[in-house]
Amino acid sequence: MEIKKLREAAGLRQYELAERMGVKQASVSAWESGLAMPSAANLLKLADILDCTVDEILGRKKATA
Repeated sequence: MEIKKLREAAGLRQYELAERMGVKQASVSAWESGLAMPSAANLLKLADILDCTVDEILGRKKATA
């Protein structure tokens, strides 16, 4: 998961992202460390807030031909 990289690129601290998401900072920390996965609904919120796609959050790369 690329949440930490995307969050830092957006200039947000963990507590700021947590506030905007409506979750606790501990949840963001757990997602970034791989101890927990955000729900599908939270993945969509993350994509909106971080201005990226869910695939980018999940670290999926486009296949090259």
